[in-house]
Parts: sequence; structure tokens; C-alpha cells
Amino acid sequence: MSSAEAPSKTAEFAVGGMTCASCVARVEKVLTRVPGVERVSVNLATEKATVHASASVSDEQLVAAITKAGYEATPIQPEAPPAAPSPTRNGELVAVIVSALITLPLVLPMLGSAFELNMWVQLALASVVQFVLGARFYVGAWHAVRARAGNMDLLVALGTSAAWGLSVYQMFAHPGDAMHLYFEASAVVITLVRFGKWLEARAKRQTTDAIRALNALRPDRARVRGASGEREIPLAEVRIGDIAIVRPGERVPVDGVVREGRTHIDESLITGESLPVAKEPGARATAGSINGEGVISIETMAIGAETTLARIIRLVESAQAEKAPIQRLVDRVSAVFVPAILAIALMTLIGWLVHGAGAETALLNAVAVLVIACPCALGLATPTAIMAGTGVAARHGVLIKDAGALELAHRIKVVAFDKTGTLTVGRPTVTAFEAAPGVDRTQALGFAAAVQRMSDHPLARAVVAAADEAGAPRLEASEARAVAGRGVEANVAPDGANRLAIGSGRWLDELNADVPLALAARARELEAKGNTVSWLIAMEGPRALALIAFGDTVKPTARAAVERLASMGVRSVLVTGDNAGSAASVAAALGIAPGDVHAQVLPEDKARVIAQLKTTTDGVVAMAGDGINDAPALAAADIGIAMASGTDVAIEAAGITLMRGDPALVADAIDISRRTYRKIQQNLFWAFAYNLIGIPLAAFGLLDPMFAGAAMAFSSVSVVTNALLLRTWHAQAGSAVAEDRTGRPITRPA
Repeated sequence: MSSAEAPSKTAEFAVGGMTCASCVARVEKVLTRVPGVERVSVNLATEKATVHASASVSDEQLVAAITKAGYEATPIQPEAPPAAPSPTRNGELVAVIVSALITLPLVLPMLGSAFELNMWVQLALASVVQFVLGARFYVGAWHAVRARAGNMDLLVALGTSAAWGLSVYQMFAHPGDAMHLYFEASAVVITLVRFGKWLEARAKRQTTDAIRALNALRPDRARVRGASGEREIPLAEVRIGDIAIVRPGERVPVDGVVREGRTHIDESLITGESLPVAKEPGARATAGSINGEGVISIETMAIGAETTLARIIRLVESAQAEKAPIQRLVDRVSAVFVPAILAIALMTLIGWLVHGAGAETALLNAVAVLVIACPCALGLATPTAIMAGTGVAARHGVLIKDAGALELAHRIKVVAFDKTGTLTVGRPTVTAFEAAPGVDRTQALGFAAAVQRMSDHPLARAVVAAADEAGAPRLEASEARAVAGRGVEANVAPDGANRLAIGSGRWLDELNADVPLALAARARELEAKGNTVSWLIAMEGPRALALIAFGDTVKPTARAAVERLASMGVRSVLVTGDNAGSAASVAAALGIAPGDVHAQVLPEDKARVIAQLKTTTDGVVAMAGDGINDAPALAAADIGIAMASGTDVAIEAAGITLMRGDPALVADAIDISRRTYRKIQQNLFWAFAYNLIGIPLAAFGLLDPMFAGAAMAFSSVSVVTNALLLRTWHAQAGSAVAEDRTGRPITRPA
């Protein structure tokens, strides 16, 4: 078997002990060296390593490689819920508080207090902070040295040890003399760094709220109806075909189809739908959604990893684990960062000594360089923004498959829309019903519905729905007969005397039926706009009683979506296999320019249209569609955007999936991408700015080691906090109208 055909696998590991971007680079480097490993992505924010390798590579080999590099590794089992919060988190806060309490007496003299500690007491307190509370930095530094790498722990350990060691030297070199000791500098730096890491970890946990919220939607048990009645069983024991009973207020345990009962279901955490969705027999229900007022029974169609909720979780986790292209810049910098800082610190020490400064001043300035330069913020800048962006997108019904798609989407300049099911409802509706002169329209609509009520054809259902909506009289039909290729006829009327038919224009011509001129002209006008026209015919005569025009209605939010995209500088293009009249009609209704309409395009040619758009567009071209015939175009586009209401083929080919069939979400996806990319740029700017400003200040003696430690801690916290601002994003007010699966606006239940 060739290497291209060799089976492959993807494995995930929780990695402990990483503290900065240099650690990330080190873990990736050792994993890449394992034979058979194809690609590695390590995320500092989630503390995970994702490894793509051949099936022959065992988890044990990968764990051994990570462990040898000085880090802890634990395989993450597929479909396993996220680990419970670590009990050490409270312990970390306690350690920070204890460190601060021990450090406070050392700092009081610097705050103007007359309180002065004996130097031996200072040594005792500082040593506890340095070697007990600061032991984690020595452990991390030792692992880094063993692995011939540098990390944040090495910089902190060297810097604080130098300050502590200088103070001890002063004590023994000048016994009895009044001197300034620097125990407070080393203690404060360790306290501040630990406090910064605690704040950073607390903020990072908030970026994973989206995953935790999604996992919390999974019920543990399901109530299943069997031969012996209803019984409650673990969710893992539910099988496809089982009937699950869901009571009011309960979470739906499985993906399936409603078989009995009517209710409204809150799907907001799964689809972002703001209003409860009406459900009746035949409607689909999604695991994790909340049942409203009615008891329903659901036939199980998907379980475990195949449920919609499981797929959503996989997509979000995948996006958060992957690296954005801009992260490559950080990786290149972090590879040389720590060695460069060590070199700058050494040059600072030598430079001050050469210029006549005392060893004390030279060493303190070198310590400040080491402390200010910790590259934590660099490692967190991109992944925290990606996690926050994908999390808020998922909460609003936009699933982003990978970080590359999230980053690329900010440059979208053209969105090519499929028509049917994407911009339109995707099912025929009665767009016009016009009676002949002298014929009562409501009565005629009742006649038409009576003929069609016996049929399950989509056009027949549209006629019945239109009659019910208009309040037409409900009449009975008898002796119905289908005429192949023409239509259907039946006896309708209170006495059953009228023989009526609904059929095509071809049948009308064959019958040589009498058609009023105004009605014939109106039929031609409707057909020119892409409608399908059928006729209600009285067979006695024969004569046309009414025309019925069918069309695929535009979704309520489609025009607003196109207008919002235009306001964002994004051009909308219509690409459809439908006829030119229908395409032109939809384009006009939505405000799409005639020159941006491509009609009667075969599925294989849609990809060609996308390729043409890419050559003529200065920016990224996206394709939005929902059907199998859209898959080639979705794959050909720079970014594919699929409707979750569409086919699995379309969803697999797309980089972004919209959980509602709402075109307004396309603009939302682009907006979230733009805001996320801006956060990445801001974070990287601040991460670099802290170092570019702080390192020279420290090297020239303008930054005390304590202030350097505070600045370093603040840099990491500020980067994570800035990313968390993405969680406040909300869809533009009025940009969307909630719809049900058929495209009808949803009304809130009484």
C-alpha cells in the first residue's frame, strides 16, 4: 500500500506544563519528529495537541515523545465529555494569596512604611516564596533545559534567582553594613507571575464556555416506549428505531422524527433560532433542544456520534484546535524568542558592567529584561481569539469547520448564492390564484383544493394550503382520476355534479377549453417570471375557471441579507439551474444586479462559474448552497457556506455551516470573522508591543524588576480579556426573522 493510501488517524492529547509560545513550539517539534506523524497542531489556550498520523503510530509513542520533552500528556478519548474543572484551580488561588501575604512585609518599606524587617527574616520569607511557591518555575525550567529549549519558566527562574542570589551575596559580603537587599523584587515577581497565570487560566476557561454549554445539552437518560410500557434507560442504550417519549420542559434525548403529539421546541442553543419552533408529526427533532408545552414521541434516527449535537461539538472543537494561518508568524518568532532574550539579558549585564555600573545595577537590569520578556501573550494572542470567535458563532447558529475558514472569511468580497432552498423556501407555493370573470375566487379555490386534497404531490399540497389559509369552503371530491402527463379530475360540489379538473396548459389546449383573454394574458406574464401555471377547468363546456401560478417564494430574510452584505462591501451573485425567468424574478426581488445572475447552470458548471468569479475578484469568493448539486461549487470556492437544512454532501464540502436556513447568517459569519481577525491583530500588536517597549526600557535601567513582572502578567491577561470581548457580539437587530423548517415565519406559542 502506498503512503498516500495508508490508513491515517487523528489523536488528541491534553498537554500539561505548557506556559508560553515556546512550549507550544517545543511540543510540536518533538511530535513532528515521531516517524509517521504527518501534521501537528498544539493550542496553548485549550492545552491540547492534535496529531494527524498514520494508523501505525500508537498513542503511547506520542505520549512518550511529549513526556520526554518535559510535559505531561494524556490521550483524549473521542466523544468524551470535557474534563471536570481541576481541583488544583482553587489550590492555585490559595498559593497566590499565601505568596502575596508573605511578600507584603517585604514590600512595606518600599511603600513608605517605617516598618523594617531583619535581614534574616527577609531571607526566610523570600526563600519560602522563591523555592516553595516558586518551585513550579524551577521544574518547568529544568524540563526546558533538559530538552535544550527555552520557555517562560526558564526566564522567570533565572531572573528571580539572580535577584535572590544578589541579596544573599550582599548579606554575606557586607555583614553588619546597611545595604539594600532585593528579596522583595524576586518575591513580588513570583507572586505577580503566579497571579497573572491564575487570571489567565480563569479567563481561558471562559473561552471554552461554548463547548461546555454544548456538552451540557446532552441528556444522560432517555424515556423509551417498549412492549412492557415506558422505561427510563441510559442514553447509551438507546438504539435507532426506538420511540423516545419527551415530556414538557425536558430535553430531547435523540435526533429523530416526531411520530405523535404537537408542541413547540426551543432550539436556540443548537440553531440560534430565537423563537420556539412548532413541531407536529413528521417534523424533525434535534437532541439537546427543549420541549415546550406538549408530550411528544420521537422515533430515533441518529444516536451517539451521528447526532446533530455531536457533529456541532466536533466542528467547534476542530475549529478551536486548528491554527489560523496568521499563527505561523507567532510560531516563527517563538522559535527564537527565548534564546534571543537570554542573549539580550547577557548583553545588558555586560554592557552595564563595561560602562562602570556596579554588579548590583547590572544584574537588576538583566533580571528586568528576563522578566518583562516572558512570551505568554504571544502564545495566547491567536488561539484565544479563535476560541472566542468560534464559540460566539456557534451560539448564533454559525458553525465554522476550521480556523483557516474563520480567518479567511474576513476577506470575502463575493458571495455566490444558490437559489432553491438557499434564497428561496425550496418548496412550491401558490403565488397567484386568479378566477375568470364572473367566477367567485374563494369558491373556485375551494373547488381546486377539493380536487387536489386526494393527492400528495407538492403542487397539490400547495393548493390545499392556499385554500386553508384563504378560508375557502371545504368541499368533498369523488371519482377522482389522474390523467398521466396532464393532471387530475374529479366530481366536486355539494351534489357532486360538477366534473372539474386541474391540469397543465397542454391539457387545456387539448380540451380546446374556453379561456378569457385577460386570464390568458396573465398566464403568459406569470410564466415569463418563472412561475409554473396550472388551470382549474370545468369539464362541461369545457372552460377555464381559474389559473393557479406556482413558484418558490423568497425567504423573508433574503432581501435584508443581500442588502446587509452590500453595506459590508460584499457583492451577491445568483447561480442557479432554474430558468432565466425564474432567476431574474428572484434577483429583482432581492436587489441582485442582472449582470450577477447565472441561470440554467448545470451542477458541474457551477464550479466553473465560481472559478471565473475567483479570477475576476480581488478578494475571497464564497459559495452558499444546500444541495448535492452545490457540492462541487462549495468545494471550488475559497470558502463554502452550507445550510444545515441541506444535504450532508453539501455540509461536508463547506468550511462554514449555517444551522438555520437563513441567508442572514451569511452576513453574520462574515461579521464574526472580521471582528475575530481584528482581535487577533490587536492581540498580536499588544503582545509584540509589550516586548518591543518593555525590553529596551529594562535594558537601559528604566524598568524595575517588580514593575516588569507586573507588566508581563498584565500582558497575558489583557490579551485574553480582549479576546473575550468577542463574546458580547450579537446579530444585527432586525437582520433576521425566525423561520420554521419550511421557511414560514415562526410565531411564539400562546
